Amino acid sequence: MKTLPITSPPTPWGFPPATIILGNNEVHVWRASLDEPPPQRDSFLHTLAAEEQTRAQRFYFQTDRERFINAHGVLRAILGLYLDRAPKCLSFCYSSYGKPALTLESGGDAIRFNMSHSRGVALYAVTRGREIGIDLEFIRCDLEVEQIAERFFSRSEIATLRALPTDLQKHAFFLCWTRKEAYIKARGEGLSLPLDQFDVSLIPGEPAALLSTQPDSDEAVRWSLKELTLASGYVAALAVEGRGWTLSCWQWPRPLRSTA
Repeated sequence: MKTLPITSPPTPWGFPPATIILGNNEVHVWRASLDEPPPQRDSFLHTLAAEEQTRAQRFYFQTDRERFINAHGVLRAILGLYLDRAPKCLSFCYSSYGKPALTLESGGDAIRFNMSHSRGVALYAVTRGREIGIDLEFIRCDLEVEQIAERFFSRSEIATLRALPTDLQKHAFFLCWTRKEAYIKARGEGLSLPLDQFDVSLIPGEPAALLSTQPDSDEAVRWSLKELTLASGYVAALAVEGRGWTLSCWQWPRPLRSTA
């Protein structure tokens, strides 16, 4: 008998209020399509720094180039809302492992953010005073998930994955992958933090959680993980430093407001 899929409660994606306020214990996540029409893409292009425009031109495929422009243009537009600055006036810096941040002159002491995109959809996470990471993946049917899990996952995660019904294993693999990626992106250490040195939950329908960390077992209690649901075929996870925060999920672009 075929196992019924286990689903998590849907994430409520709404339109934000006219005035965006980000409290100290709040996390905002934005969802955006990266397949914007040419006029909007051209507008985004003019907000990008020269270095970002150069990176865009390196993409061989036009679709990838256009989505890069849109992804970074939306990022600048969203951050500009919180900082009350023109998107093109923002400047970024990068850690030794490549994690982006705003420079101090652009408000890096006030806003922390992270972004991820896959197959024409992007997610942007924004907060204050705490590290944050987000990951989004499109569920690919051509991946040998068991082989990848054996290479990167912990022994406990591999055992949990193998114990699941076959028709749930691919979904569980992507749940695990996005949660691990979100966590290492929040930590900002890249793959210098081995993926098999910490455990996350991965059973579909169960809450996202960082279960254990090595060698510092106390590290796990410092972080919160949350599954985000999008359109069918996508899996996403959010990692946030600390607890006691509230989440709001917004849809980009914001609807036009009447001035009447």
